[in-house]
Order: sequence, then structure tokens, then C-alpha cells
Amino acid sequence: MYLVTGCAGFIGMSLTHQLLKKNKKVIGLDNLNQFYNEGFKKKRLSILKKNKNFKFINVDISNKKKILNIFKNNKPKVVIHLAAQAGVRNSIQFPELYLKSNLIGFFNILESIKITKPKIFLFASSSSVYGYSKGKSFKESDNTDKCLSFYGATKKSNEIMAHSYFHQYNLSIIGLRFFTVYGPWNRPDMAAYTFAKNIKNSKKISVYGKGNLRRDFTYIDDVVASIDKLIFKSLKIKKPFFEVFNIGNNSPVKVSKFIKIMEKKLNRKSKKIFKKKPKTDLVFTNSNSNKLIKFIRFKPQTSIESGLKLFFNWFNKNSK
Repeated sequence: MYLVTGCAGFIGMSLTHQLLKKNKKVIGLDNLNQFYNEGFKKKRLSILKKNKNFKFINVDISNKKKILNIFKNNKPKVVIHLAAQAGVRNSIQFPELYLKSNLIGFFNILESIKITKPKIFLFASSSSVYGYSKGKSFKESDNTDKCLSFYGATKKSNEIMAHSYFHQYNLSIIGLRFFTVYGPWNRPDMAAYTFAKNIKNSKKISVYGKGNLRRDFTYIDDVVASIDKLIFKSLKIKKPFFEVFNIGNNSPVKVSKFIKIMEKKLNRKSKKIFKKKPKTDLVFTNSNSNKLIKFIRFKPQTSIESGLKLFFNWFNKNSK
């Protein structure tokens, strides 16, 4: 039995769909909050519900009693925790939401796995933890004590909390530092979707730092494949362990180039509003994938051109 929190989210839906295709039984948890269009989440969920091996439970991870009961009643073998309050910039305006979901909610999940002891627990961290890191690429061994956003700070806290539970309760745990994931069913508040929609509809797009910010855009199928292979490898390891892995393409792209590729795909020019880089934003992200490659002999590698082609195949069919 697999349990996926945040199953109606972008990565959660894509991973759950893949697990179901492999004939795994999956319990999906989500509270369907309105951080972005709820209808988007319901559409993702409707796809998952078509599979008889999928069971959905509408629950908020901040409700400790309900979460504990779900874990006790189902005793999942594999837990993938992807539910969180997402968005770097919104953590400035609504820090309490991030405290409730990303810290209290995460604590409730840790308490639940402490009791039910799944064979492996994987959780979503973020490239945001790297903050002031000044290396040319980000390694898992880099110092991550200087996050630039409260969102990043909650993800760093998750890693520290998880390590303490590994140490105290002999649990096998993996943290997943995601790098700017994009692809079909992308969150509508993220760059890939908002840029594509606004360019298509001749509306203005907000571009920070004159388009010179660089991001390690990582295609969703590569992310799902990485998680799948990490689970497979982890289930073969008999001793409890704790590891953190970058899940990124190791190929940063300027946002200006990202936009140019989109313009070409849509055959129209964008209308840009240039804005100052927010204090929360990193100048660049670049995932060093060596540790991931060594562990599962795989790394995300879909080029930005190939990934955006696949994204637009979906976007043109599913956007108004």
C-alpha cells in the first residue's frame, strides 16, 4: 500500500498516476485548498479516481487526529509526502499558512510514520533551501543555513525534523530537493503555465531581474522517474537510513530564453513588464545530480526544448 499526500497537486497527481499504471494500490490525501484554482485540482483528481486501485481522502494534514487514524487504519508500506503550502513569494504575505501546513502538518506526518513504521518515507524539500549558496552548482553537502524565504526555511526545517526522527526511531527517510518542476498539469500560478496562458492571450507577463535569473527547469516525467527509482532502490536496503537528494536537470536556463522558446511555440511575441528581483528569489539554481546518479543510475535530463514541446502538447488541449 502506497500513501501519497498532496495527490491532487502537480507532482502528487503525476506520481500517483504513474504508481497506479504500475498496478500499485494508492491512498491519496489532499485538502483541495484554494491556494490556486480548485477546479484544476479536481480535474487532476478525476483522472486518478478512474482507477479502481485509488482511494481518495479529503483531509488537512494539520489535523493530527485524522491523520493518525488514516495511517493506523491503512498502515502504508511506502509514504510519499508532497502536501505543503507552496510558493516562495506568498510565504512573505501569509507565513501562518506555511507554519500550519509545512511545519505542524509535517510534524503530524512524522508522528504517524513513527507509529506505523513504513518501509520508506519520502518527503518534498526544495532547491529554496540553498539560499545564499555560492557554488556553481548546488550539492547536497552545501551549507543550507541561510534561506532567503520563509518557504525555504520551512523546507530546511523539514529536513532537520526528519533527520531527528530517523535517528530516534530507526526510520528510513529520503528528502527530495525539487528544482523548478514543469510539465503537463503544471500549477497555474507557476511560470510555465502563467507565461504560456498570458502570451497566448496577448496579456502582459511579469519578468523579474530583466530575465537574467536562471532556473534549473526539471521536466515532470524525470521527477516521477527519479522518485520511482528511489523507492525501488530503498526497499532493498535493510538498515534504516537518511538521505537527501537533488532532483534537478543540472542545466540552468535564463528565464529570457525560457520565454523565447515559448514565443516560438505559440508563434507570437510576449508583452513584458520588467520587475525588480524579490528578496526571496535566488539569482540562479543549478542541481548537482552526482549523488542521485550514483544511487539510482539515473538523472533528470529532458532538455528545455523537448520538455516545453511536451508541455505545449498538453497546454493547447487543456487551456482556454
